[in-house]
Amino acid sequence: MPVFLRVLSVLLLSTCAATAAARPPAPPQAGTDSHLEPVLAGEFALQAGELQEATRWYLQAARETPDDAGLAERAARIAMLADDDASAAQALALWRQRAPQSLAMRSTEATLALRKGERRQARKQLESLLRDPDPRGWRFALVALASASREPDAVAQVMGTLVSAGAIPNEIEAWQEFGRLALRMERPALTKQIVDEVVRRFPQEPRVALLHANQLSQAGKREEALALLRGVEPQAARDPELRAALAYSYDGLGEPAAAAKVLAAGPQDTNTYGLRASLLAKQHDEAALTALYDELKANAGSPDPQRRLLLGKMAEYLERYQEAVDWYRGVPGGPQRSEARLRTANALFKLDRRQEAYDTVQALQGDADADDDARRDAYVLEAELRQTQGDAAGELDAFARGLAAYPDDNALLYARGLAWERRDDIPRAEADLRKILVTEPESVAALNALGYTLADRTTRYREALALIERARTAAPDNPAIIDSYGWVLYRMGRNRDALVQLRRAWSLAKDAEIGAHLAEVLWVSGQQDEARHYAEQARTIDPDNRALQRIKEKYGL
Repeated sequence: MPVFLRVLSVLLLSTCAATAAARPPAPPQAGTDSHLEPVLAGEFALQAGELQEATRWYLQAARETPDDAGLAERAARIAMLADDDASAAQALALWRQRAPQSLAMRSTEATLALRKGERRQARKQLESLLRDPDPRGWRFALVALASASREPDAVAQVMGTLVSAGAIPNEIEAWQEFGRLALRMERPALTKQIVDEVVRRFPQEPRVALLHANQLSQAGKREEALALLRGVEPQAARDPELRAALAYSYDGLGEPAAAAKVLAAGPQDTNTYGLRASLLAKQHDEAALTALYDELKANAGSPDPQRRLLLGKMAEYLERYQEAVDWYRGVPGGPQRSEARLRTANALFKLDRRQEAYDTVQALQGDADADDDARRDAYVLEAELRQTQGDAAGELDAFARGLAAYPDDNALLYARGLAWERRDDIPRAEADLRKILVTEPESVAALNALGYTLADRTTRYREALALIERARTAAPDNPAIIDSYGWVLYRMGRNRDALVQLRRAWSLAKDAEIGAHLAEVLWVSGQQDEARHYAEQARTIDPDNRALQRIKEKYGL
C-alpha cells in the first residue's frame, strides 16, 4: 500500500514537542503596502511549489522590514527547505539581529552549521542550547541534530563529542531522547556511548533498561536485551505506564507474546484488553485470543459500548462473524454506535450476506440522525465492499451517490482518486485530487498523493516535485512526505539526494513502502548488500506491499 494512502492518519502525529515549537509561523502580515508585495509574491511562489523563488521574495521582505523577526524566520526556514544554504545564512543573520536569544533561531543556526560541515561551530551552538537556563533548550538542540540528516556523519560525530563533554542535561528524558535519535540513525557505536552514560547516571531507573535493551538488540545481542526486559517485569506490574512501555519494547523485539503477558499482569480495562488482543492477533495466536475473548465475554453483562465494540472486533478476527454482528448490534449508542454499524456491514459481507451488508450501509447513508462523517464513511465502505466483490460499476456508483449527497466532499474525492489510481486511470485520479486542491489548496494529503502519483506513474517529475514541495513546506517532518520527496528525486536521477531523504524517512517511520524505496535506490546505486537488508526489513513489515513486489520483479530483491 503506498505511503500516501496512510498520510491522513500519519499527519496527526508529531515527532516531538520541540519540533512543534520550531515549526514555521503562519504567513506574516506586512506592515506597509511596499512590504506586502514581496510577502504575497513569496506566498504565491510557495503555492506553486517554487521554493527558490519563495526564498528570494521572503528574504527581500525580511530585508525591507527591519523590525520583523517573523519574516526573517520564515525566510530562513524556507531557504533551509530549498537547500539554499547561502540564502539561509543571510536570513539567519537578520533573524539573529532581531531575536538574538531565540531558541528556535539558535537551533536553526546549529542545523545550518552541521549542513555546511562546520562541526566546531555547530558544537558550540548546541552546547549553548544544552546549557541554556530555559528547560526547553535541550529539545531545540535535539531538533537541530535531527534536522541535519543530510550530513549523518557530522551529526553522529558532534553528538559523540557532546556526550563526552557531559553537555547533555542530567535529566533522564533528555538522555532517552538523544539515545532514541542515535538508535533511529542506526549508529551502534554512538548509541552504546549514550546508553553506557545513561546506565552510569541512572542505574536504578527501569526506563534506562528499556533503552539499553533496544541498543543491545540493534547490536545483535538479542538474548541480553531480552534478559534486561525480563528484569524490568516485577517493577512494571506496579506501574501502568512502565508496563505499557515494557510491552512496546517486547513487541519491538519481535516478542508480541511476551508483550501480551506483561499487559495481562496488572489491572485491566478496555484499552488494556484491546492492546492484548492486537498483540495476540499480530502473532496469530488464536488459542490465546480465544481465551481472552471468552474472559472478556464473561464480564460483558453491562451495555458498555466500548467493550462490546472490542468484543465484536475480536469475534471478527476469530472469524466468528455472526457473533461479531450480534456484538455490534448490541452497541447501545454513543460515538461507538456509528463504527459498530459500519463494522456490522463488513461482518455481514464476510458471512456472504452481501445484500444485508449493502442494506446496512445504505441505511446508514440515509439516516438523518447519524453524523455526516459516519454517513460519508458508509459510502466509502460500500465502494470498498463492491471493489472486493469485483463489482467495478458498483464501486463507482457508490462514490457517485456519495458525491451527490455530499458534493465535492474531499474525503470521497480522495478515496475515489485512489480507486482510479489503482485502476491505472491516472487522468481521472489526477482530476479528483486536483478538485480537492481547488477547495483546500493546502491539503497535505492531496498534495502528497498527487505528487507521488505523478512521480511514480508518469514522467512529469517537475510538476510532481512542485506539489511535494508544497506538502513539505506544510509538514517538513512528515515521513510520508519525505519519502515522496526522496522518490521524486530518484525518478529525476538525483540518487544521492534521494538516499539522504529516504534514509531520513526510514529513521522517522519503519514503513514497508519507505524500505522498498530505499532498497531500490541503494540497489541501482551499487550498494546491493545494504539494499537486501532494507528489502528484508520491508518484507517483514508488509510482504504484500506493491513497491516491494515491484523491486522483487525488477531486481530479484
